[in-house]
Amino acid sequence: MDSLGINQAHSLLNTMSRLRSRVWDQCGTNYDHITIDIDTTVETVYGNQQGGRKGHNRKHRGKKGYRPILCFIAQTREYLWGSLRKGETVSGAETAKVIRALRRHLPSCVKTVLIRGDAEFMSWSSVEAALQDGYDFIFANKHCEPVFNQSAWYRIRRRTEDAEFNSCMYQPTGWESPLRFVAMRIPTAPTARKPVQCELFEENQYLYRIFCTTLGGKAHEVIATYDKRADVENLVGEAKREGLDAIPSGRFKNNHAFFQIAMLAYNLWRYFKMLAQLCDAKVPRFAGVKDNTIRIARLKLLMIAAKVVRPGNRDKVKYSIHDTRTPGLLLFYEFLDRLRLEKKQVRNASIF
Repeated sequence: MDSLGINQAHSLLNTMSRLRSRVWDQCGTNYDHITIDIDTTVETVYGNQQGGRKGHNRKHRGKKGYRPILCFIAQTREYLWGSLRKGETVSGAETAKVIRALRRHLPSCVKTVLIRGDAEFMSWSSVEAALQDGYDFIFANKHCEPVFNQSAWYRIRRRTEDAEFNSCMYQPTGWESPLRFVAMRIPTAPTARKPVQCELFEENQYLYRIFCTTLGGKAHEVIATYDKRADVENLVGEAKREGLDAIPSGRFKNNHAFFQIAMLAYNLWRYFKMLAQLCDAKVPRFAGVKDNTIRIARLKLLMIAAKVVRPGNRDKVKYSIHDTRTPGLLLFYEFLDRLRLEKKQVRNASIF
């Protein structure tokens, strides 16, 4: 780990970009529109690791930690870009830098991008970066106070749902142009204590969810699109179980490189699952493995008894014939070799 640093971390990101293009080509994945979910997490440190800071840490309040940023592609659930950070709140300039870094890691087939982020990424710097790069976005809002037309609130189902929706154009202080804000308000439940004191203002009777976006359409449709971002928490949890929570060194540059190594391992298992789904017709025992978590997929694909032998000065892996999963795994390996050979022949034929 001492030989790794920031430069190696950037090289690993470039490697993952090339690997992504190869796998998408192998699987015939050609998304022209993708959704990128941006989120942060906390890695608690228990020593004197460089970069550890006291910040937002709900599980271990008051302890130092790192606060990495992770970007995932919603359609394939794979890691696109990220960085290990000191345990501080993300600034608007950092968010803008993240958004501008995404372009060079996108596959060539992608034409349009939708970025979803929580209120931590809401600032004019991030909005401006998304607009300049031609991305659509939905950012949650906590600090801006747009003014909505009180007569424009509407409900989807008048009798069964109390939530109301609205939208407006608003230019916050310090922003260079107005943007669309959509809102959802839910009536707050009255307290059971008596006597009940009435609220002074009507706004106090509601719980508001407000978002800044470039998307058109009904306000409730935009908010429903944002709510699908909740799955990113599951992806972060899987990445942590793959080793993201490990902090192997006291040096920040070494941990920065290890962060990308852990995410490369995460992506490799994602691609393993995608290829296993591709060969469902050939290997039916792996059907549906794409929908499993990485931990379950590992049990189905590779957790099979085996040993490494070296006959005739050649390394070989011998699997147990008593395991019922062995035939399926060997067929899966044959499928991967055959797929690689077919693609190689196509590339060689295209040269001539």
